[in-house]
Amino acid sequence: MEEIALPDGRRAQLWTGGAASAPTVLVCHGTPDTRWIARTGASAAASTGVRLVCVNRPGYGTSTPTDSTMSSVADDAVAVLDQLDVDRVGVLGMSGGGAYAAALSAVHPDRVAALAVVAAPRETGTAMGPLDAEVERARPEFVEWAAGVNAADPDDAALAARWLGSQPPDDAALLGATLSTAAVAASAREALARPDGYLRDAALLFSDWCFALSDVRCPTQLWFGALDDRNPPATGRWWADRVTGAELTVTPTTHLATLLANWQTILAALRSYLD
Repeated sequence: MEEIALPDGRRAQLWTGGAASAPTVLVCHGTPDTRWIARTGASAAASTGVRLVCVNRPGYGTSTPTDSTMSSVADDAVAVLDQLDVDRVGVLGMSGGGAYAAALSAVHPDRVAALAVVAAPRETGTAMGPLDAEVERARPEFVEWAAGVNAADPDDAALAARWLGSQPPDDAALLGATLSTAAVAASAREALARPDGYLRDAALLFSDWCFALSDVRCPTQLWFGALDDRNPPATGRWWADRVTGAELTVTPTTHLATLLANWQTILAALRSYLD
């Protein structure tokens, strides 16, 4: 199943993998990224006895664009879980997905057994105007950057090289070793096919998140990389100060590598709350 119809008629694109029938971990992808990031954890999930589910947020891939909020994305995730007949899950939020994972835990606490926040940004509330204005303000720069990646290029190898070239070298090496060239290219195409997903994500991440981290009550683990120049350990400490009981782990990794190098350990920790 690659798409699910949401209650209001919108479509949600998703990927499921790992163990065929097992406790479920919902993965909230980064910004810009897609459900493809969960595929990098498929082997770890299978060996840990976990099923992974990752849903493209509105505007990514074929998921219908909409005037989303973090809470509405949380509602969409619950609608997907309902259709998959999944009650409680562990939730993993990677980078920009960390805020969405926390929102799901805060807004639907009955559905989340445990939370893992990986290399996520902090709330800054630095947006300078209304959300739609922020989207349009960021559009020209993002469109110019995306044109350089050229996701419409049918040459998988060339596209994958440009996509990996936009990552820190350690991240690119791990991602390229985990996914095939065709899969890396497919991920880039899905992430950049249209700007709606990223632009809405960015505007929401730089605005007030409109939920309280103090409302996250489930067991929470924070994973941050000592070599991450985007969201360093100091950001992890910011999260730890705001989520009750959260445990911070710092690993010798760059941004994406904080997830890719630690899938097994992170999933094992989440699974312990799903047994």
